[in-house]
Amino acid sequence: MTRTLRNALLGAAFGLALAAGPAGAATIKVGVIAPFSGPFAMFGKTFKEGIAQYQAEHGKTVGADTVEFVFRDLEQTNPAQAKALAQELIVKERVSFLAGFAFTPDAMAVAPLIDEANIPAVVFNAATSAITEKSPRFVRTSFTLWQNTVPLAEHMAKQGIKTAVTAVSDYGPGLDGEAAFKATFEKNGGKVADTIRMPLKSNDFAPFMQRIKDTGAEAVYAFLPAGPTTLAFAKAFADNGLKEKGVKLFGPGDITQEPDLPALGDAVLGMTTSFHYSRAHDSAVNKAFLAKHKELFGNDDNATFTTVGAYDGTHLIYQMIKNGGGKIDGAKAVESVKGLSWESPRGPVTIDPNSRHITQTIYLRTVEKVGNRLENVEKAAFEKQPDYGYKLAK
Repeated sequence: MTRTLRNALLGAAFGLALAAGPAGAATIKVGVIAPFSGPFAMFGKTFKEGIAQYQAEHGKTVGADTVEFVFRDLEQTNPAQAKALAQELIVKERVSFLAGFAFTPDAMAVAPLIDEANIPAVVFNAATSAITEKSPRFVRTSFTLWQNTVPLAEHMAKQGIKTAVTAVSDYGPGLDGEAAFKATFEKNGGKVADTIRMPLKSNDFAPFMQRIKDTGAEAVYAFLPAGPTTLAFAKAFADNGLKEKGVKLFGPGDITQEPDLPALGDAVLGMTTSFHYSRAHDSAVNKAFLAKHKELFGNDDNATFTTVGAYDGTHLIYQMIKNGGGKIDGAKAVESVKGLSWESPRGPVTIDPNSRHITQTIYLRTVEKVGNRLENVEKAAFEKQPDYGYKLAK
């Protein structure tokens, strides 16, 4: 980073600290970087809806200060562009927070900037354990692959499954998922027959299905980022006869996210996943959340884990503003929410004071038909799950 840019960033942060304080009302801006167009636009759409719903319920002010969200489109993974957008938001828009981040490489790219400018960054989705180690100003309200995979691998072993294949997208979260599954499954007596890494932009999964068949494994653990790739993978699994051969498909809940279930159809009935949120979660808080979502947006069909990640992330931002009395110091703001607990639509959550990652219940779910639509129905709950990858990421 050049000295000029560093001075601009520090100057912007200093100006924000002076502008937003208890002496008078101010507008506190939050810059959100996410895909709002292109194949992964569902991330941006659900982020916006989660933010809008939180503000509809809690207002757009904290104390005397107005909270304004500023959105920047990052169509697909592009760390250089993510960094450029973050610079623009910090220097030109003078944001007090960054948020969003659908993908790990983009979140990691902004770490030096949030340290230079001393502003917090709240991760709504990106799921590699190492993210929060890149800067003490990162805090996450989504999940990690380790967090979701460890209880799933233990469950599979307890079901008597002895051999499995891992099939993951070849980038940070996928490698975390592969490592978490292999370590846990083998520790519990299972054998990983093959580890398949698929390019992030894969859209033809037939060759990988043949490779899975050739191993003779009983099950597949799969992770791909939610969106078109997960839909294509699940369809390829069904179309290539693996289900008919008795091969069982498991994975984190990205692969059966609610908006994709109608397109996946009956092919995924009975599929087991582990995740931190399902629209079918039976709690008073979630029922109220879905009712408000339907009121605001016409239906709750697209209320998914990324909606909740943004909704809870907005709650965290509001708490940091409140705790600082409107004066935003990045390091102090993050410190102020360490150990914070609340009841989310997903269930009880806490910000771990060490990892700055969300501790939460991970649910074992199966896809079932409820009324006239498919749902991820919870079958078991693993409470207070940490990020098992945190120490490995240090």
